Amino acid sequence: MRETFSRLEDNEVVHIEVYLDAKEHKEDCPWIFSVFIKFDAINDELDSFFETKESLIIALELENRAYYVGNRIVGEWSEVYFYASDSKKLDSVVTEILKPTGYIYESNAARDKDWQFFDFNIFPTDLELCLMQSQHIISLMQEEGDDKSISREVEHYASFDTFTQKERFIKKALTCGFTFKDDISSDELEYGVALTKEHTLNEDDLREVIAPLLEFIKEEHGEYELWSTTLVETQS
Repeated sequence: MRETFSRLEDNEVVHIEVYLDAKEHKEDCPWIFSVFIKFDAINDELDSFFETKESLIIALELENRAYYVGNRIVGEWSEVYFYASDSKKLDSVVTEILKPTGYIYESNAARDKDWQFFDFNIFPTDLELCLMQSQHIISLMQEEGDDKSISREVEHYASFDTFTQKERFIKKALTCGFTFKDDISSDELEYGVALTKEHTLNEDDLREVIAPLLEFIKEEHGEYELWSTTLVETQS
């Protein structure tokens, strides 16, 4: 599954597309292969550019030569990344696809058997992943007429292996303006908890609310189980 998100690096916004299930190929692909393509997002025809990118992905994945793992757009460069079992013939495939297009490009292969570049530069952090998942929820709510800019009570959920971990987490969360609502018990969540806080569903507010929550949960070796809330229709 491909997902997209943005992050700030050295005061520059980087737009990232990531294939979340890419690591299923980790054991067989110790080579990282990068293709940098220069394009003008304003004047170039984007549909044509994205078609070229997809053609490149298909060509490199043909016969399992390389697996697409993500794309970083930094300034005027689109950085397309693959992991491969070996580095043979990859450059020739790139030349065959990109040379006729007239795009300026460069490619490079390097050993990265631990997939460190993928972990640190392409895969989302825990917070970015939560915000990405949150956006899916918000999109569904907006289809029903919700106005995400209106503040409302939001329930946040967390689960833990032990009762003590859960209690320590609750005490920390209360210091950040959360209110305890209920304990949650089920076959999957023996020590679950619901906390509430009033805020909008704008990304900046969600980031500010979820970030400390994730830190507390991590300290107690728990899991964040996202959030839920009621619809608030657009005010006319």
